[in-house]
Amino acid sequence: MAKLALNKTTLNREGRRLKAFRQFVPALDLKRKQLLAARQETNVLLQSSQQGLSELHQQVAEKLPMLAGSDIEIGNLLQVKRVEVEYINLVGLELPQLSYFDVEIDQYSRLVLPHWVDNVLLLQQQALKLQVEMQIYQQRLQLLEEGLRKTTQRLNLFDKVLIPEAQANIRKIRIALSDAERAGVVRAKIAKNKRRRLNL
Repeated sequence: MAKLALNKTTLNREGRRLKAFRQFVPALDLKRKQLLAARQETNVLLQSSQQGLSELHQQVAEKLPMLAGSDIEIGNLLQVKRVEVEYINLVGLELPQLSYFDVEIDQYSRLVLPHWVDNVLLLQQQALKLQVEMQIYQQRLQLLEEGLRKTTQRLNLFDKVLIPEAQANIRKIRIALSDAERAGVVRAKIAKNKRRRLNL
């Protein structure tokens, strides 16, 4: 680090730096709070999707027990046709959000397959949507965690390093300037006394 010049120019520069740092801190703290709120909201949404998926599995077990003993292949009747994800900006972070989800059910003979296949396909469609939502929420959580980590690091840098450093520099310069001013006053008095003695 460069040696600190103990003069008024440096004092003014350090004062401006300190003022700028203090202006950044509330903005960073607000950003951190918004990210924390978004993380909490996303956690709630993720848990809701996980609970919904768990309830769907329970519905299948309770209402469609015949599915367990069946050798009917219905997995290939349902295909995800289109998934659209849009990105919303939250304090500089681009967060994914499901905007469109569409599945395609292949044509099948209702005479060949049992009547409960319709219910299975409907529940499977809901389960697929919940799984896609969960993936998006997990991705969003990762982005929020990373953004939160960086924002907290920046906040700590300003709050615990740069601001105290600028305050210490200002204190050091003020002490040096006041010492120099006192020394100047003492020198002036000594010179005045010498002149007075010489004039006598």
